[in-house]
Amino acid sequence: MNQDYMYTSEVSVGNLPNLYILADGMGGHNAGDFASRYTVETIVKSVQDSKEISPIVILRSAIQKANLAVMEKAVTDIDLEGMGTTVVAATRSGKELCVANVGDSRLYIVNRCLEQITRDHSYVQEMVRRGKIEPEAARMHPDRNVITRAVGGGQKIEIDFFEVELKKNDRILMCSDGLTDMMEDGEILKIIENRTDTEGMIDELIRVANEYGGNDNITVILTDPFAADADWR
Repeated sequence: MNQDYMYTSEVSVGNLPNLYILADGMGGHNAGDFASRYTVETIVKSVQDSKEISPIVILRSAIQKANLAVMEKAVTDIDLEGMGTTVVAATRSGKELCVANVGDSRLYIVNRCLEQITRDHSYVQEMVRRGKIEPEAARMHPDRNVITRAVGGGQKIEIDFFEVELKKNDRILMCSDGLTDMMEDGEILKIIENRTDTEGMIDELIRVANEYGGNDNITVILTDPFAADADWR
C-alpha cells in the first residue's frame, strides 16, 4: 500500500505562484493512505480559496485546516482512528522559497552539496540534536520512523517555516523517508550531479533506494526552479 501522496503545480494555485506538497501517511488498514491524500487535497483547496497574500499565512492556515479535517475524519470511522501524516509544502516567488514542514519528510537545496532545509520532527533526530547518538547511527536506528509531530496528531499543530533565498543552479528536492532511510546524502547528490535530465534523476534515485531494500514507499519531487530562465543571475 502506498501511503505517500504528492501534488505539484508549476502555475498559480490561488494567490501562490506555484505549489509543491508531499505527505507520508501513517496508520493501520487504509488510514495512512487516506490521511496523506486527504491532507494534500485539503491544503490545495484551502490555498485555492485563500484571500491572503503572504505564503506563510496561506500555508499555515491550510495545514491547520488539514490537521482539524484529519482529526474530524478519524473520529467518524474506526478504521481511520489514530491516523496521521507528515507534510512538507513549498512555494517559490522569484528567488524566495517558502517552506512549511511537519514530521520527517524533507526538503533539500541541491547545489554541489545536499543542504537539508527542513528539520525532522522525529524521536531519533531529537536524540541526534541532543548529542545522544551520532548522525550516522540515525539512519539504522530501530525507532527512526517514530515522529514527534504529525498532521492529525492533536488540536494544536506546530508547523516549522523556512525562508530560503535561492541561488543560480539551485535545485529543490523534496522526499519521503523512503528515500533518505535507504540512501546516504552523498549517494543522492552523486546521482543528481551525474545526470542532466530531471526525470532520469528521479527514476535513478527511486531505483537505487529500492535496490537497497525499499523498505518504505519512496516519493521524490525534484525541480530546477530557474531552468527556463537562461539569463537569470
